[in-house]
Amino acid sequence: MMIEFAPLNIPLRRRLQTAAVLQWVFSFLALAQCCLAAFVLLALSDWWMMALMYAGWLWLDWDTPTSGGRRSDWVRNWKVWEYFRQYFPITLIKTVDLDPKKNYIFGFHPHGVLVAGAFGNFCTEATGFSRLFPGLKSHLLMLPFWFRVPLFRDYIMCGGLVSSCKSSVSYLVSRPEGGNVAVIAVGGAPEALDARPGALTLQVRNRKGFIKLALKHGAQLVPVFSFGENELFDQMKNPTGSPLRRLQNRLQSIMGVAMPLFHARGVFQYSFGLMPYRKPINTIVGKPISVVQTPSPSSEDIESLHQVYLQHLTELFEQHKHTYGLQEHQHLTFT
Repeated sequence: MMIEFAPLNIPLRRRLQTAAVLQWVFSFLALAQCCLAAFVLLALSDWWMMALMYAGWLWLDWDTPTSGGRRSDWVRNWKVWEYFRQYFPITLIKTVDLDPKKNYIFGFHPHGVLVAGAFGNFCTEATGFSRLFPGLKSHLLMLPFWFRVPLFRDYIMCGGLVSSCKSSVSYLVSRPEGGNVAVIAVGGAPEALDARPGALTLQVRNRKGFIKLALKHGAQLVPVFSFGENELFDQMKNPTGSPLRRLQNRLQSIMGVAMPLFHARGVFQYSFGLMPYRKPINTIVGKPISVVQTPSPSSEDIESLHQVYLQHLTELFEQHKHTYGLQEHQHLTFT
């Protein structure tokens, strides 16, 4: 295989963009393990008292990820996130104003491999979320497992990440003062296994938990589609029923996280590596679906609203697909 190396005379701005994305990929893939190792080493060192004090803090702070988290505007406005945004680049597009006195559930599609669009738009201010939607606070949901990792949990909460358990979503969308946005990557870990360039298959047909929570608390539903999310990485072929896919499904059922075997480019060359391609991500926030609060929704209520949601998501995609380079014959497929 011929390796295509990056030229030496790349502008400093682009090098900073690459460095910003490199640290994000590291944070996504390895920072949790490093934080856990650091905590264990601290506990076994002469500084064990600090580890004990942090353990006490962890015990007192255990419920914070399910109680709105602990956002830091300072962290969300770090300059590194602006370079991160420029790398792809990422753009957040608003279609309508959202009332800050209401609570919302954003259904984010597609999941992609590393959910880059959701992170850039809703865990940082690089794309101007607070400017576009004044009075609203975005909270991206993440698997509860990650909030049990010492130190790492505190870092990710600074960006607005919270636990994806039901009690966490309920806490956010039941606040009487409104202004909260729970962002859910609806397809979850299984959808990441199908994330590759050109993929338009969404695992949403049997995902109705967020619909039930919206009905229970009267939260407005907002479909969000991120054009370009699946274009960032290639992935080893893993068709349904293949040995690799069966292994991935097995690991996902055990650990709760997907293990896509993805690849794209490197830092100093363009032929292989774990850095995403420089492909534009355009995230469209659709119109809210009005939801009447139903404390004990029936199966019929859930199914009816779910169909309305799928219709709105389809319309959002069809309305904008030509703008972002898709052809008339390309449509979403729900599984």
